[in-house]
Amino acid sequence: MNAAVKGTALVTGASSGIGATYAEKLSARGYDVILVARDAARLNALAERIAAATGRRAEVLRADLTDRADLAAVERRLAEDAAITLLVNNAGMSLNGGLLDNEPAAIERLIALNITAPTLLASAAGKAFVARGRGGIVNVASVLALAPEMFDGVYSGSKAHLLNLSLSLAAQVEDKGVRVQAVLPGATRTEIWERSGKDVNAFPPEMVMEVNDLVEASIVGFERGETVTIPPLADEAQWAAFNQARLAMGPGLSRREVAARYRRPAEASAA
Repeated sequence: MNAAVKGTALVTGASSGIGATYAEKLSARGYDVILVARDAARLNALAERIAAATGRRAEVLRADLTDRADLAAVERRLAEDAAITLLVNNAGMSLNGGLLDNEPAAIERLIALNITAPTLLASAAGKAFVARGRGGIVNVASVLALAPEMFDGVYSGSKAHLLNLSLSLAAQVEDKGVRVQAVLPGATRTEIWERSGKDVNAFPPEMVMEVNDLVEASIVGFERGETVTIPPLADEAQWAAFNQARLAMGPGLSRREVAARYRRPAEASAA
């Protein structure tokens, strides 16, 4: 994140894991930070550590992003605080089990936190940043956006939403001084596993990234101007080929005539 563009970073899900690490690393790079999460005690402790370590201002904004009133307060802050130059949309959750194992309330909560909240915050930040002519939005998605068969489809679908949102928004604001990045972590050692009843240690050790490494790589990707950053992917050409294949389908995705393979033999011969 360029030394010439600092200001204040608002980080959601900042009480632990990826969010807390982003807050620490951004403050070390010269950002003031606004820490958003439900756990005020943890946020206050983090704010004290950041102030002591870096001398940067660290403000606590306690909010439950599944609560519409709390979410609206964060939206207003993004819209009205001209000091904010970066939004890190990190807050998220996973289900204990999958679509067939959960009651509607749990599924609705995931959708509220993983989809509704980051979408509305990106909207508020995007409008404000475009009006100010500068800013950045980081959406923390997941590699599961590209591999839905590997895990629960509700969670991976929510992360695919963030990837799509990022790609679309990046194209809209690229000439307006605003940067958008989607970060796609693989398995990372954070509390989300325990909270969703899963054991991260069940994965082979070589598959699990430490959170400090994940966030550092993600910031490097932002500094390099990447719209999509996949920290565990060694062969960048694989993502490039995947994305080029996706883009190549574009001209054929909407046409007046159905494809010939969907016509009955008689229809095909008549055509």
